[in-house]
Amino acid sequence: SGSVSVEVALKMVLQHQRGVGRPERTRLLTVRGGYHGDTFGAMSVCDPVGGMHSMFSGVLAQQVFAPRPPRRLDESYAADLERLVARHAGELAAVIVEPVVQGAGGMWFYDPAVLGLLRVLCDRHDLLLVFDEVATGFGRTGALFACEHAGVAPDVMCVGKALTGGYMTLAATLCTAEVAGSLTGGALMHGPTYMANPLACAVALALTEILLDGGWREQVPAIEAGLRAGLEPARDHPGVADVRVLGAIGVIQLTGPVDVAAATEAAVDRGVWLRPFRDLVYVMPPYVTDEDDVARIAAAAVAAARAGAPQ
Repeated sequence: SGSVSVEVALKMVLQHQRGVGRPERTRLLTVRGGYHGDTFGAMSVCDPVGGMHSMFSGVLAQQVFAPRPPRRLDESYAADLERLVARHAGELAAVIVEPVVQGAGGMWFYDPAVLGLLRVLCDRHDLLLVFDEVATGFGRTGALFACEHAGVAPDVMCVGKALTGGYMTLAATLCTAEVAGSLTGGALMHGPTYMANPLACAVALALTEILLDGGWREQVPAIEAGLRAGLEPARDHPGVADVRVLGAIGVIQLTGPVDVAAATEAAVDRGVWLRPFRDLVYVMPPYVTDEDDVARIAAAAVAAARAGAPQ
């Protein structure tokens, strides 16, 4: 699962710092509003207050949290982030973020320039940069990987979900040759029973070949255009705070918590199953979704938002 790929990434960055002679670097820096999974290490880098794991806050590893990245990077945010990283650099092993799009933590889109700043700060302070692309990878945002919007490469990358198109459970943790070479003992101590399951790997290989053929490069912009047009009517409702679209991701954010029962009923009545949560109604259609179905999904999302919005 994606959670386990994050666990592997955390092990990897900690083992790297030990391997290069900095064993005191045991903490991670991340940002508010993030979500990285449901296992213990992954939970520690999820938002400790606004996230879904706050009940475990007293027993999870204590990480360092920066404010949620802004839609537009400004000098104030950049300066605050620089000071935070500098203050904790001696105890940090790495920085981990979801690039450009924060998923289950709030479906928030932020300025890709933040990734460039993080790359500079990580290089300056000898930290590894980890991008969790489990939700954003393989074309979802309109680029093969979301970090490409910033032209920034991480040291470690987590991938999953679209890696197998949902047909099998499989995730992966990728790293640079430099990181791999630094691991103490030449081995990463991680080996679950079903790791590298041959059937799942075969599915991932087939899906990767399909993605590399490039059809998604036309499909995703078409879905994006359909979502922009189809979700726009939601803006007129007084209970809607924002409508945003990036690639094959469409989000309607409400002014308060969504009435899940009412929103779900409105969508199902239109033949669409959605999963509203918190103050959000969102859609992430498969890349094979045609123009008519995108319009139908968007209309159902608008209806769900209107039905589930605060009165």
